[in-house]
Amino acid sequence: MSGEIRVGFAFTGSFCTMARAIAALEQTAARWQVQPIVSETVAATDTRFGNAHDFMREMQRICDRRPITTVKEAEPIGPKKLLDVLVICPCTGNTLAKLAAGIADTSVTMAAKAHLRNGRPVVAAVSTNDGLAGAAQNIGVLLARKNFYFVPFQQDDPEHKPTSLVAVMERVPEAVEAALEGRQLQPILLGPPEG
Repeated sequence: MSGEIRVGFAFTGSFCTMARAIAALEQTAARWQVQPIVSETVAATDTRFGNAHDFMREMQRICDRRPITTVKEAEPIGPKKLLDVLVICPCTGNTLAKLAAGIADTSVTMAAKAHLRNGRPVVAAVSTNDGLAGAAQNIGVLLARKNFYFVPFQQDDPEHKPTSLVAVMERVPEAVEAALEGRQLQPILLGPPEG
C-alpha cells in the first residue's frame, strides 16, 4: 500500500498504554500519511505516565501535523473525506461504549462518526480493564457492525486483572492493511503475553 493512504490515528485516555500507542503511531507514520487526533482528556491530562504537552509534541514531530483536539476540528473529516482509515489506539472501554451507542461527544468519537458516514474502516486497538466484563458487550456490538475492525487483543494480566484486555499494538499496521482490504486480521483473540 502506498504513502497516499491517509490514516487518522486517534488517542483516548488509557494512559498506561500511551508509550506503546506512540510507538504504533511511529510505525504507522513510517508507511502512510497520518493525522493525529486526541481526545480532550488526552490533550489536557498529565499523569504518572507522562505530560499531555509532551505526548502532543511527540505526535506532531512524528506526523508533521498538529493533532486534532476538538469536536469542531474533527467534524470536517466526514464531509471533506479526509481519511481512508481511522485507528483508535488506545481505545478505552468508555470510547467503546460511546461508539457502540453512536455517541459523538468527543473529538475521537466525532472523528469516528464523521469518518463512518463515508463507509470507510475504523480500527480499534482496545485497552480496557473490563474488556471481559462491562465492555465485552460493546466489543461484541462493534464486531458485528460494518466497517469496524479490531487490532488483535489479549488478556494482559490474567492472574491479577482477569477481565483486562489490551491490543497488541505492534500489529496496528497489519490491522490497518487488513481493514483497508475489508477484512478482519485474525486471530482476534490471542493468548496472554509470554513471560
